[in-house]
Amino acid sequence: MSSDIVNVPKHKIILTLLNGTGYIFEIKDYMFLRKHHHILGALVGSCNARGWSPNEQTLPIALTSLETQLLVEEGIAVIVSKATALLKTPTELDLRQYKDGLNDRLTEQAETLKHQKLKDTEINLDKIMNGKRKKLLQKGIPETEIDLNPQQVLKEIADNITFDRKNALLEICCAHPDKHIASIVQLPPLEEHSLKYLVFRDFWLRGKFVTSGDTFGADFLIYPGDPLLYHASHIVVLLDHCKVEPLELIAKVRLSVIVNKHCVFAYFNEHNAGEKDYSKICYQTVYWEGNQDRERSKQ
Repeated sequence: MSSDIVNVPKHKIILTLLNGTGYIFEIKDYMFLRKHHHILGALVGSCNARGWSPNEQTLPIALTSLETQLLVEEGIAVIVSKATALLKTPTELDLRQYKDGLNDRLTEQAETLKHQKLKDTEINLDKIMNGKRKKLLQKGIPETEIDLNPQQVLKEIADNITFDRKNALLEICCAHPDKHIASIVQLPPLEEHSLKYLVFRDFWLRGKFVTSGDTFGADFLIYPGDPLLYHASHIVVLLDHCKVEPLELIAKVRLSVIVNKHCVFAYFNEHNAGEKDYSKICYQTVYWEGNQDRERSKQ
């Protein structure tokens, strides 16, 4: 994304502020965060040819508020706003430049399509020539009078290739094609010492991949490596205090057994209630009795 931002170190990732959280529009930035900082986010873009599909999503990447705050606090990224530059009322010059740019991109599509069709035609040129010769013979033209020139046939095909702009590929909402201004902004208020953020940060510092656990009735899913390669090993349930109702305990632990994961309860140490940082978090891992033999076999 071509942005003019003042006083931003080159090594920092630029996050665009949208809907109260950070978005990533550059694939290289996303792959860097995923590979080196185990940050996942979620693909929210649509496939240019098929429209939106939950199984075929593309850039941009929407980060959670927890991921955004973590990256900013750790000095890995900065968050910027581009609303002033991109939402301002365009001038006549801006509109003209946009239309010229759009026409250039559509012309490029047309030339690419024409080039590909001519390339396919050259591969099948012998079949095309034989087909034309047969049609001329069927019309009663003697073989001796048929004179087909391959280059002339290619020129005729090229002249007949048309590009309907209604069939042009849609442009995916990724990096903005034009240079624009962005300004560094502060994150929206987020409770810095909330249990949810501190637990997320704690597991991240331990080198884990952390995602939402909503689909498993938990707060987090913990992965030992990239979720593309590993299944989640633990579900994490946050508690307001160290006590848990028996029915909730049974429900969460039985659920973890069904999905073949360990259940971890996280809560603040009540003896240090006034000192809420990640070093004061207590974790309690609960195993279902029926799984004891399986756990022994792993040791």
